[in-house]
Amino acid sequence: MILKDTMMAKQFKKTEYRLQSISSGKIFNDAGWMLEAPDEDNSGLIRAIYKNTQLNVKDNEYGIYKFADWLPVHRMLEGSSASITYLSIGLAKELGLKNLYITFSGYWPEKEALMKTCSFKETEAYSVCARLDPNQKKVLVVASAGNTARSFARVCSDNNIPLLLCVPEDNLDVLWFDEPLNDFVKLVVAQSGGDYFDAIHLSNIAAEMDMFIPEGGAKNVARRDGMGTTVLSAATTIGQIPDYYFQAVGSGTGAIAAWEANLRLIQDGRFGNKKMKLMVSQNKPFTPIYDAWKVNSRQLLPLDDELARSQVEEINAKVLSNRKPPYSLAGGLYDALVDTKGEVLIASNEEAEAAANMFEKLEGVDIHPAAAIATASLINTVKENKIDKNAIIMLNITGGGEERFRKDKNLYYLKPSVVFDINPDSDFVKTKISELY
Repeated sequence: MILKDTMMAKQFKKTEYRLQSISSGKIFNDAGWMLEAPDEDNSGLIRAIYKNTQLNVKDNEYGIYKFADWLPVHRMLEGSSASITYLSIGLAKELGLKNLYITFSGYWPEKEALMKTCSFKETEAYSVCARLDPNQKKVLVVASAGNTARSFARVCSDNNIPLLLCVPEDNLDVLWFDEPLNDFVKLVVAQSGGDYFDAIHLSNIAAEMDMFIPEGGAKNVARRDGMGTTVLSAATTIGQIPDYYFQAVGSGTGAIAAWEANLRLIQDGRFGNKKMKLMVSQNKPFTPIYDAWKVNSRQLLPLDDELARSQVEEINAKVLSNRKPPYSLAGGLYDALVDTKGEVLIASNEEAEAAANMFEKLEGVDIHPAAAIATASLINTVKENKIDKNAIIMLNITGGGEERFRKDKNLYYLKPSVVFDINPDSDFVKTKISELY
């Protein structure tokens, strides 16, 4: 497979695209690694505008790059795998749904799902890293609650891309791999009791130094368009845009990406002109997006730091713990929900555990806690008779097959180089991180 990947990579051509400010509509060229529109107040996202308005899907051997027409990439990296979509039988029958399609990202060899990190975060990692200029010498900085870090670590290690990861210490158990990582990958953590916001704080300090380049999170068009390939998988499999889209959210970036992919599919003209109703869900009691949405507030409501940390400790789906999601800004989650007449739902740990057990029993594979929150929300929506059972439904299973992967592989864990206090001195952080390089 490596030989085949290498041969295809040599034939791969850079995707042609420009960037557009959502706030002003201004279109401009991507001058290297743009995360914001030039000469604007940066209150909104930017979006990629692709030369090919119709999607030409490549062979499966290209992995995620089968969707390269709508990915802002300069090259093709080795080892990627695209999400797969299939028509549910077991779960659909249990819920009485006629057209339930499951888009699965993870490890499920029988379905030809081969993501080594068992998460759809691989889709963003392979897109973001392929957007990087291979000749630039800076170190990529990524903050994560877990799954994103695992995916970027795997991709960067396999493709010799220098990487600094910033992760909460309490989430280290998710940084497992099927082989040791390249020394290019370094890890620093916010001490136990910290959360994703504390990891972001560390990454922001590191990004102030010239030797680093920030990944950018939701502001990076490559991250969003990589995640949007889940919807491309669904639409090209089904033959049309779904009616409903279910996904659990922490930042909501995946849902924004789904909305943007939907808009491109409408422009393509071959998949219909409907907008999927975004049905996004959070793991209670940590529900900042739900709390703002239910009172129709474009701004997130005030949230005490200590209360937020205690709520994050309670939830099983730790990856859904973003305290400052891209919700309010132009082109963010609020706009996506309004445009699609979407809803924000919540589910408990207990509901998610029951949903995960049901999914594994009826579909045949284990799923991550975040995917279980999405599944629980779908189940609750059906029980409450709030959905047309004949509608075309896309359930985005954002991670799964981890138990199967663990049985098949010997695992190695990434250890942190430095453990920082919560709210550490910036100069101290810079000194310790500089020493790693």
